[in-house]
Amino acid sequence: MAKRILIVEDNELNLKLFTDLLRAHAFMVEPLTDGREALATAREFQPDLVIMDIQLPHISGLDLIGRMKADAKLKSIPILAVTAYAGKGDEERIREAGAESYVSKPVSVLKFVEAVQEAMR
Repeated sequence: MAKRILIVEDNELNLKLFTDLLRAHAFMVEPLTDGREALATAREFQPDLVIMDIQLPHISGLDLIGRMKADAKLKSIPILAVTAYAGKGDEERIREAGAESYVSKPVSVLKFVEAVQEAMR
């Protein structure tokens, strides 16, 4: 059975790239551009992994990670955080929020796939 991945990414080009890439690697993907729908979608879709953009409109990816980790139904789902704003201390804050792994944009295709596979182990 295909592993399920929820992608929360507001940039349409990145969302399409991530979705197409993961589907090509036989994952079942649920793409989402609006972070406000992430918790409800995650509860319904029950992904094996969540790929979370940190810089989202309306709600912070860090807030969403915290809310997922506080939710009994979602807390065991690993989260791979993705952000273009990789400043000093960002990785630490992302991991403290509850993300198991982290990649910064722009991300190479190979590195992205490797990060996804590693996060699902």
